[in-house]
Amino acid sequence: MTIYALVDCNNFYASCERVFNPKLEGRPVIVLSSNDGCAIARSNEAKEAGVKMAQPLYQITDLVKRHDIQVLSANFRLYSDMSNRVMQVLADKAPAMQQYSIDECFLDLTGMTDDLIDYGRRVQTKVRQWTGIPVGIGIAESKTLAKLANRIAKKSEKAGGVLNLVGSPWRAKALEMTDVGDVWGIGKQYAKKLNRNGVMTALDLSKQADGWIRKEMGVGGLKTVRELRGEDCIGFESIPKPKQTSLVSRSFGHTVTDLDDLVNAITVFASTAAEDIRRANLVSTAVSVFIETNRFSNGPQHTPSLAVELSHATNNTKHIVRAAIHGLKEIHAEGIKYKKAGVMLLDLVDADHAPRSLFDHHDPKDDKLIEAFDQINRQQGPGSVNFGTAGQPSGWRSNSAYQSPRYTTEWAGIPTVKT
Repeated sequence: MTIYALVDCNNFYASCERVFNPKLEGRPVIVLSSNDGCAIARSNEAKEAGVKMAQPLYQITDLVKRHDIQVLSANFRLYSDMSNRVMQVLADKAPAMQQYSIDECFLDLTGMTDDLIDYGRRVQTKVRQWTGIPVGIGIAESKTLAKLANRIAKKSEKAGGVLNLVGSPWRAKALEMTDVGDVWGIGKQYAKKLNRNGVMTALDLSKQADGWIRKEMGVGGLKTVRELRGEDCIGFESIPKPKQTSLVSRSFGHTVTDLDDLVNAITVFASTAAEDIRRANLVSTAVSVFIETNRFSNGPQHTPSLAVELSHATNNTKHIVRAAIHGLKEIHAEGIKYKKAGVMLLDLVDADHAPRSLFDHHDPKDDKLIEAFDQINRQQGPGSVNFGTAGQPSGWRSNSAYQSPRYTTEWAGIPTVKT
């Protein structure tokens, strides 16, 4: 019998902020999306105050004032680093693990003889002690059931953040109290369809005939139903499949028309994407660049994109930036007000198995330069050094008026203690 635990960080972005600013404990906190657009994370207090997920900031200014809500700009470098720290702790607590998202991780507990609730409490304590992040843990025979158990564990005071459904007499009750739309893998459209057929809860779904499920929801839907019954249908991969693309894009703080400003932005995005695939030991064979106008404005609309093939598979920043700028100049139109731009690296393959080209003139000096860039950016913070004009101040950068310091990734962000 397989056993999985789903470990999920509670209100992760808000919790990261509270680790370094204890004054936020007990206070409603929201974190805004890029460019300070809408709420992408809410503390429990903010949820109780009435802030909805993805609600634009301009719509909740009254709520913010009335409930003294702390508004913060997203600090993704901090969240990414804190995520890595949490995952390192979890890696020591189970034979195998699979990170599912920035704040979720599956642990394979198959064959474990420990009391599973006690084990969950120890994991909770360890993560909180070592990182400051609170987590909820759901344990079950399938991933879908573990997700469901986790959802209940985080809401139930009695569970205290840990719920074990393995062989539990409470499984049927747990399924009954879960809306079918809240089941992992059941989207809004399927939920509406199921509701029309009288399927309102996870328990209702688990009791449906296999033939009807296969007809209405396909093979994927049948796997979900079987998982709700305690069958392991999704499986466990300790090593995720390599990603096929790497995308870096941003909305600008205000519209940009100047080509030099766009070159500046694209240089930063291409450099970031190149560093990203180097960390994963991947190389790219093509670079796609795009620019977009504001689709909500009344002005001319222009959303071109262009893929530029590289002469050979590479993760060299210089080559990738050159290709991205070439693509940008091909698609840029004079006088158009652009609101967003991005770079995507395509057809990623493992660097150790990439095909070699007769025209691949490898220069060891390039490797040393890139290695030096990466080392400085790791020590001083991403983007500290870059190619061309990328480091120069520019109006294209996104708004982040409420951003906290980068406590764990930049020297300047380290908190100081007054004595």
